[in-house]
Amino acid sequence: MLLDAPKTNLRFVGDHPAPQPGSGLVLDVTACGVCHSDIHVADGDFGKEPPIILGHEVTGVHPDLGPVMLYAPWGCKNCLECSQGLEMICSNSTEAGLFTDGGYADQLRVPGIEYLAPLDGLDPYDAAPLACGGLTAYRAVLQGIARLRERGADAKALVIGAGGLGQYAIRYLRALTDTHVTALDLAESKQQTALEIGAHAAIGSLDEGEKFDLIIDFIGAEPTLRTAADHINKLGTVSVVGLAGGTIPFGFGAVPLEARFVNSVWGSRSQLDELLDLARREPSLVQAVEILPLDQAQVAHDRLRSGDVRGRLVLDISGASTST
Repeated sequence: MLLDAPKTNLRFVGDHPAPQPGSGLVLDVTACGVCHSDIHVADGDFGKEPPIILGHEVTGVHPDLGPVMLYAPWGCKNCLECSQGLEMICSNSTEAGLFTDGGYADQLRVPGIEYLAPLDGLDPYDAAPLACGGLTAYRAVLQGIARLRERGADAKALVIGAGGLGQYAIRYLRALTDTHVTALDLAESKQQTALEIGAHAAIGSLDEGEKFDLIIDFIGAEPTLRTAADHINKLGTVSVVGLAGGTIPFGFGAVPLEARFVNSVWGSRSQLDELLDLARREPSLVQAVEILPLDQAQVAHDRLRSGDVRGRLVLDISGASTST
C-alpha cells in the first residue's frame, strides 16, 4: 500500500519493486499494526517525502530466527546515543515506515538481524502493536516507575488519554507497581474501557488539589500539559508522549518543586526485549486487536481518524491471520 503524496489515499500496488537486501536482509512480513504516527506521516506532518510505504509495527518471519518483531528505529551506530543503546533518539536515525519503506507490504528491507526480536510464542497479530504503541507506553511508564515503587501503595499515577497507548500504560502500571491508577479521558466509552482493564478510577475531570506521582500525557496539548503541571506532586514525573504540540511555562514557581518533566520517545532495543518477555509472562498485557486485510489499509486509517477503534487495528500481510 503506497502513499503517493501527503493527504492522499493509500494505493494498492501489485507490482511494486521488491526490496533489495544490500548489506542487510529482506524480511517476509506477517502483520503490521496501524498507528497514529502513520496518520501523521500520511498528512505530511513529519517523515519522508512520499512516495513511501508506511507501517512500523511489524512482525514477520526470518529463516533462522523464525517469527520475529521488528525494532523500527535504526540509528547511525556512531553517536553517543547509539553507543548507549538509544537509537530511537539518534539525530541521524531512520525509522521504517516513517523515513524509509515500512510494513504495509509483503517484504521489508532491514539493515541487520540485530533489529529483529524473536516472538518466542507470542501471536504475530496480537503482538504487532507492541512494536510501537506498546513499547512507547512502556518507556513512558519507566520514566517515573522508581518514584512509584518508592512510595508503594501510597503512589498515585494519572494516565491522560485512555486510547490505545493509554490502555497499554494502565496495564503496565497495574502489572509492575502497587500504584493507584486513574485514567483521564473525556470519552465515556474510553473511561469504561480503562476500568475494565484495571484502572482504579476513570474520570473526565480532576478535583482541584489532587496530586499524582506520575502523570503520562498521551495527548500533549496545552490544556493537558497544564493539567499535568497543576496536578503533579513534588518529586513526581510528567512523561509527555502526545504530539499535539502544546507548551507551558517552566521554571521556579511555575511547576512543583523538583518535579521532573520529560518527553518520552518510542523505546530502546533492549526495552523491546524486556517488553516481549513481560508479555510472555503476563499475557493479559497484550491487547485484543482487530485484523483487516492489507488492501483495507485506507479503511483502517479512516477509522483511526474518526475514533472508530476499540483496541488496535492490525493489517494481515501474509493472508494467514490467526486472531480476531
